[in-house]
Amino acid sequence: MERLAQLKHWLGSRYPGRQIDLAPASADASFRRYFRVHVEGEPASFIAMDAPPEKEDTAPFIRIAKLFGDSGAQVPTVLDADTDAGFLLLTDLGDTTYLSALDADSAHALYADALGALICIQKASVPDVLPNYDRERLLAEMQLFPDWYLARHKHITLDDAERKILDTVFERLLDAHLAEPKVFVHRDFHSRNLMVTEHGAGVLDFQDAVYGPITYDLASLFKDAYIDWGEAFVLDMLARYWEAARQIGLPVHADFAEFHRDFEWMGVQRHLKVLGIFARLCHRDGKAGYLDDMPRVSHYLRKACQRYSELRPLIRILNRCDPVDETVGYTF
Repeated sequence: MERLAQLKHWLGSRYPGRQIDLAPASADASFRRYFRVHVEGEPASFIAMDAPPEKEDTAPFIRIAKLFGDSGAQVPTVLDADTDAGFLLLTDLGDTTYLSALDADSAHALYADALGALICIQKASVPDVLPNYDRERLLAEMQLFPDWYLARHKHITLDDAERKILDTVFERLLDAHLAEPKVFVHRDFHSRNLMVTEHGAGVLDFQDAVYGPITYDLASLFKDAYIDWGEAFVLDMLARYWEAARQIGLPVHADFAEFHRDFEWMGVQRHLKVLGIFARLCHRDGKAGYLDDMPRVSHYLRKACQRYSELRPLIRILNRCDPVDETVGYTF
């Protein structure tokens, strides 16, 4: 309540003497909260971000909002900021997420818009602007799988042989990821962070962006932890992206099969990380709702490991977890 009172006071100092109404807009997996702000006399609503400064740094959001906005992607504009207090005032991209709008009729058009936004971001990529998605960072993310998913969530302790299997798979994945062409990477480019607007896809939650593998955001988008699609649909959308990327000079592989393999292996890295993060959100942060999406993520992981012989040893460990091996969500 103290933070909310501070936020209201800050907004009141910007709009003195005017009625200001706040309503919860969304919360995410971090400590940030968002409120929809209606100000008397203003034709449009705003979004206020509450990011406690001892927990969150607003500087990356401000910097990357400008970087991605300048690329041509639609992102919230930062209208005002009190970085010491951890408050931002943003333009409002609405309340219709991709997750709430996607169905068999809308999928092609919405994903085309999303890919258009992604291509804008990738086309603007230059090195040494965002942190590198390097070996250390990629490996630390995968380590969440044994530390949080296996040990804390499943109560599984790996024996020496299983640990060797895991380390070998990790190294194979890292070699593939680090060999990929590099671009700006959003890192959570999926249906909960994309908004349906009259101007196309709106992009949110980009403050953790890095410079890394070109297939990462595609894996986030089409191997989404919150909604899934049939393989034919995903291949069609990937092929459309790949053709467009080649035409405008993005550094995708000339061979689609090689590009698709990178996409699949990138998904494995992401899903190892996501299972660990969902377990951590539950057991450390008390956010148990993410457990509902674990079966979908486990299914993606198992399916990719079954497809590639180099990754197949990981199935021995997955079998100890006894995941629900079934397709869930929407499939078209």
